[in-house]
Amino acid sequence: MNRVTRCTGIAVLITAVLFTAGAAGSAVASNGNDHHRREAAALTGTAKLYRVAGDDITFSFDAHLAAKDNDDPSKATGTFRFSHYLNGDGAYAKAKVDCLVTGGKVAVVSGVITESDLPGAKGKRVGVTVHDLGRHDRLGYSWASVGNPAETKDLPKCVSSAPFERVKQGTGDFTVVPWQPKF
Repeated sequence: MNRVTRCTGIAVLITAVLFTAGAAGSAVASNGNDHHRREAAALTGTAKLYRVAGDDITFSFDAHLAAKDNDDPSKATGTFRFSHYLNGDGAYAKAKVDCLVTGGKVAVVSGVITESDLPGAKGKRVGVTVHDLGRHDRLGYSWASVGNPAETKDLPKCVSSAPFERVKQGTGDFTVVPWQPKF
């Protein structure tokens, strides 16, 4: 067997192995077994906001949209928390996620407050926007124009403000998984 024939035979063998492995991998990924597919969207992480006055403002997210629910962001699950304290005064709230939409490195999540020590906040829907910029994340919230979450009235799902707040340096670890709807 000459050298060209041997090289051609090896190339054909390698191509056949790679093609077979690729086809097998595709079969595994498309067999309906969701644990091999990435989730449709997600927002996770915790950060403190930067405030000159020294306010302690923290936001934490654990929001997910399962791959099987890719066509309906209102099927998102999880929770998010936020708190705002200054000189020992302030409040916290925990919300149950009811919608999550992401695009690139931006996420908008909304939820209904299930726990809070802020009078009038429990039962209100609030929304938060996160821009995942690595070490310089930004954040916005639906109550920016009204003052606090208890003042929010009739907010639709997945609505918030632009991410105008800066995250305090060294605290941001938000991660946004971009949504890829089938349009």
